[in-house]
Amino acid sequence: MDTVVSGTRPTGTLHLGNYFGAVRNYVRLQNEAAKTFYFIADYHSLTTHHQPDTLGDLVRETAATYIAAGLDPDKTCLYVQSDVPETAELYLLFNMVAYKGELEKVPTFKEKIRKHDTNVNAGLLTYPVLMAADILIHRANKVPVGKDQEQHLEMTRHFAQRFNRRFGEDYFPEPVAYNFGNALIKVPGLDGMGKMSKSDNPNSAILFSDEDKAIRKKIMKAKTDAGPTEPGMPLTEEVANLFGLMELVSAPEAVKSFKSSYNDASIRYGDLKKQLAEDMVAFVAPFRERIRELLADRESLDRILRRGGEQARESAQETVRHARAMAGIRYYSA
Repeated sequence: MDTVVSGTRPTGTLHLGNYFGAVRNYVRLQNEAAKTFYFIADYHSLTTHHQPDTLGDLVRETAATYIAAGLDPDKTCLYVQSDVPETAELYLLFNMVAYKGELEKVPTFKEKIRKHDTNVNAGLLTYPVLMAADILIHRANKVPVGKDQEQHLEMTRHFAQRFNRRFGEDYFPEPVAYNFGNALIKVPGLDGMGKMSKSDNPNSAILFSDEDKAIRKKIMKAKTDAGPTEPGMPLTEEVANLFGLMELVSAPEAVKSFKSSYNDASIRYGDLKKQLAEDMVAFVAPFRERIRELLADRESLDRILRRGGEQARESAQETVRHARAMAGIRYYSA
């Protein structure tokens, strides 16, 4: 049976991209894998988000969203990254087999320093190393991540290989991305500029905290083109994005009808957006209400996270003891 690990930064309410890119698979895997560990990556959030006054609320909101999406704390280990200090120690050990040159070439690092050129910290550079520690602290072999994290996961495999090779033992597995299909999902944003992201452009993402009115407004403002001028024209990226979102939340017959009207050049984008907006409202509303219920009982939510942290530490302590011994850090008899 498999061991599964994945996590999300608590930088704000989760959005549709988080759900379809990863969290939906978390829920499915909790019933199919031997062990599942899902964490809230508060250390990772510090690389770009310095908000100590609100971090606790963001952590709880992320936890509530996980549970509202279907994670069962009785079936899976849900915990906060910083509650497992062994992760930081394994991160230190893996830094010894990570090379500066390869970390500087990571596309997401280049993107981050372009956007945060006044805060190019070591945490940004070594983000893939901490991600590797997050995964390998439980010796996971499957990771349900979005398409944008594929390269980081490839680096996790490299660090596992190097650590094993350098210290002469085949201990750490080489985890693979998992999505129950042939390809990882990349949920498009509403601005026609790529994946859905709350950090790059909040208006491009549908948040699980969004009210119905806000959802309708975002979708009606979504970028499109001037429309097809003749039958059979190829979809532009902006319109393809809208159809991609429809395929996630709308009935198949609705998608088929609008694609047909596009192909015969009779489509009205306003009608498509209205359909998508109502389908999106119907999809998001139950999540939003369940999240509010969970956040209203802060004591129960904290109890779930504390219990998850204790469970995660049991697994993490065993891994770190073994990694230390592999590296020769074993000076005293038991």
